[in-house]
Amino acid sequence: MSRTQTIGSLYQCHFDVARRERLFLSSLAFFISFSVARTIAYSIHREVGSLRSVYIGGTHVHHLVFGILLLLIVGYLWLVQVGTGMNSASRWPSRITAVLYGVGAALTLDEFALWLNLADVYWTGEGRESIDAIVLFGALLSVGLWGAPFFRGVAHEVARLFQR
Repeated sequence: MSRTQTIGSLYQCHFDVARRERLFLSSLAFFISFSVARTIAYSIHREVGSLRSVYIGGTHVHHLVFGILLLLIVGYLWLVQVGTGMNSASRWPSRITAVLYGVGAALTLDEFALWLNLADVYWTGEGRESIDAIVLFGALLSVGLWGAPFFRGVAHEVARLFQR
């Protein structure tokens, strides 16, 4: 068996349930997107490279806007049952919407301090609130991802105690 087949087999074994796979993919996309967004923002702030802030009609469009749009799109798709992973035919849309959700959440929460303070405080002391929001939400995603089997087991045991 080749290494690729082994990795594919491991992936299928551990993520045979669509919900668990969506948690994994959204967590991965969340942390990668946050890292990329911070790196790009830092490069723009320090004027390193050719990247610049986005302006439309003289208004600075923060990346939180793109995050909100992604979250709205994914929310709508899930409302109309696209990418929910409820059947095997929707496995790829499920994966795509999970990744888009993680990206949208990261872009939005990376500028949490902006929506909290209604001012561009990204590089000030108040900007630390965005990091706090990222850590809290990332922890929540991770608890759901890694702790789900444990919490299901605890719930099962508690239910058994009440059935006696």
